[in-house]
Amino acid sequence: MTTNISHFFDKTLLAKYNTSGPRYTSYPTALEFSENFQEPDLIQAIDQSPSEELSLYIHIPFCHSLCYYCGCNKIVTRHQDKADVYLDYLLKEIDYRAPLFERYKVRQVHLGGGTPSFLTDAQLTRLINKIKSSFEFTQSIEMSIEIDPREIEVNKIDELKALGFNRISIGVQDIDEKVQEAINRVQSTTFIGQLIERAKALEFDSVNVDLIYGLPHQNQATFAKTLAQVNAFDVDRISLFSYAHLPSRFAAQRKLKDEWLPNADEKLSLMRQAIETLSTYGYEFIGMDHFAKPSDELAMAQKLGQLHRNFQGYTTKGECDLLGLGVSSISAIGNSYSQNIKELTPYYQAIDEKEHALERGIALTKDDLIRGDVIRELMCNLFLDKQSIEQKHDICFDQYFAQELISLQTFIDDGLVDNAQTTIMVSPRARLLIRNICMSFDAYMKRHLNQQRFSRVI
Repeated sequence: MTTNISHFFDKTLLAKYNTSGPRYTSYPTALEFSENFQEPDLIQAIDQSPSEELSLYIHIPFCHSLCYYCGCNKIVTRHQDKADVYLDYLLKEIDYRAPLFERYKVRQVHLGGGTPSFLTDAQLTRLINKIKSSFEFTQSIEMSIEIDPREIEVNKIDELKALGFNRISIGVQDIDEKVQEAINRVQSTTFIGQLIERAKALEFDSVNVDLIYGLPHQNQATFAKTLAQVNAFDVDRISLFSYAHLPSRFAAQRKLKDEWLPNADEKLSLMRQAIETLSTYGYEFIGMDHFAKPSDELAMAQKLGQLHRNFQGYTTKGECDLLGLGVSSISAIGNSYSQNIKELTPYYQAIDEKEHALERGIALTKDDLIRGDVIRELMCNLFLDKQSIEQKHDICFDQYFAQELISLQTFIDDGLVDNAQTTIMVSPRARLLIRNICMSFDAYMKRHLNQQRFSRVI
């Protein structure tokens, strides 16, 4: 990977294409979800799905304190009993949902948020025991959880291991004290190291950390220290996210003054620094925003052209249906996407009245499925076998996408894409512009182009 890193950073090209666009954790994106999609539609999608394997996503919305950069669906509280009430309703939702998935075996469980480590040991035990008793697990179950290192003790790792968790993801973001103070997330780097060491001692299958570039007061000197520290942690995967400054949408971001933020050139330099540095450290660059050791299954899947992408990001379990549980969670079942109610009180009310909290979704058309496959292949593997798409969907690729291939011409002219007779190949120079390339195949994009509905691609 290191030999091609410089190819990613043609400033003229990056400036030309640095527009806003979807991250394509799904196609169509959640903007297309409609309240016309209701419970009978989901049940039909479950019945018609060819899959018998399931991934569970459980949303825990609570955090002890507010990180000013955050755009997640969360509830900031110091009252632990609020989680007890939430679990009461979450377990009711599980009681209703689980019987619909009797033929399935669960291969993955992921707790996200918010901050799942907000839950006490007793609360977490209650939840996991309920899931295990309600669904049938495979023997090689993958159980992962996101951790905020500020409000836990090292022995939390032991408790997670005892419950069956074998993967953890720790929110680091940045180790510089000035950056941490600005974003209201002051935490101990030494303690994070202790958590990681304990997880390794307990033989967790994977230890991941999250980083963000583009935060207030970040510069190359401070970020170099953060990257060096992460390398010293010797974790299996690193997620590198771009900070999306959207203060009109997220009130907490208004506390971050514009003059504190890196400008566009400085932010690009931070991204380049991270990619080059982590690649030099021996990590493989996965997709848009992930890094993994060469021995990691994500890296191996990418090499084999078998990487997948869903609402949780890059995955090797693309064949699994995804069931989201809890407030705001998203499901991908068969040829459908659906989402639960986003606000807590209405979520509780819906569970009381209907036993479920489905609010909106979409039943995928044949066109959605075709375009979704094309976008997913390009997003994950930077390569598309036209014949594979033709055989799967019974189309002639170049005829079906005649207009799209015309719009792709600008990328071809810039040497970023090669449109051959049977393949579409994305150049290494276009690695950071893959979202733009995929937008050429997005039938819904025109109606959103003049609205700030998406983050910048760079």
